[in-house]
Amino acid sequence: MAQCTERADALRNREAVLAAADALFAASGSPQSVSMDDIAAAAGVGKGTLFRRFGDRAGLIGAVIASRLEPLRHAVREAQDAPGSSPRQRVSDLLDASLRFKIENRNLMTAAEDAGLSSPYRAEHYGWWHEVLRTALDQVPGVHDADFTAHALLAAIRADLVAHLIDEQGVDAEGLRSSLAAYIDKVLGTG
Repeated sequence: MAQCTERADALRNREAVLAAADALFAASGSPQSVSMDDIAAAAGVGKGTLFRRFGDRAGLIGAVIASRLEPLRHAVREAQDAPGSSPRQRVSDLLDASLRFKIENRNLMTAAEDAGLSSPYRAEHYGWWHEVLRTALDQVPGVHDADFTAHALLAAIRADLVAHLIDEQGVDAEGLRSSLAAYIDKVLGTG
């Protein structure tokens, strides 16, 4: 029985830390400016719990990203199973969903890269997006190499590029989404 209580406590602590980190990162505008002490205090846990559970800042940022991605993954899985949309439309919808996520979470996604989460291509979420997109591209007539095309299209919406275009170049989110749609049309050819 004690083991079940510990597991429930551990789960509660994990959720409290993720919620506190997510809220503090969002409020600060820059996850790098939030200390691990601030997160531990807001979550009501000791700093040691934070490090044991997540390892370091990069591990915590990765866990927050994963928790934010889960509802999107669920929606993508449901959309894949829905009848009616063409393969080209599914590709466009997938990339638009990923772009919207990166626009809304660009500070967090950029912080993940800055925190040393290694190459974005090694991130678990990148592998998932690539596989889902490659599978959709396999169904689009005329796509020569779905694997490469998926990588190339995902490169067009890298978090650092999205942050640069919006925050430094002043491109608005809708303009960026429109440019992406036009780029997808060019890459896939006209329908």
